Amino acid sequence: MINYTKRINQSDQAKSLQPDDQLVLPFDLRQKSRLRVTLLSGKEAALMLDRGTILRGGDWLQAEDGSVVEVVAANQAVTDVTAKTPQALMCAAYHLGNRHVPLQVGDGWLRLEQDHVLNEMLVGLGMETVSKNAPFEPEAGAYGGGHRHHHDDDNLPSARLRRHG
Repeated sequence: MINYTKRINQSDQAKSLQPDDQLVLPFDLRQKSRLRVTLLSGKEAALMLDRGTILRGGDWLQAEDGSVVEVVAANQAVTDVTAKTPQALMCAAYHLGNRHVPLQVGDGWLRLEQDHVLNEMLVGLGMETVSKNAPFEPEAGAYGGGHRHHHDDDNLPSARLRRHG
């Protein structure tokens, strides 16, 4: 099994390298530093990264044997949020941030993992929501690395869905 142990900086040593394979993962799995995975080629591999590592689409990882894999953000169930005014969208971002919801912020839109309870709140605030499958790359947060304040899975959108629906 291939063990990927470090993220490499593409602007430095990777300029002369090409990825040997790809690793396609949704955001919830890109937050795990220890994980068994299957590469796009079908090869089995393991992530053995520093604790707290959050992978982003486009990151490159290097294995103990020198091979390189490119991380790809998988399509996953997300909700895109738009509003009639920038102020209304900022209001939605405030309410989602107050709930520590990971958000991807675009020019005039927000993206979050699908959650019917949050969707109902957003629609109640006058937002327009569209469910789709797309890559999810939330903001890293004020302290970097995508830190969350909870320490268990009960606050993840999938857990809220199980409890509420």
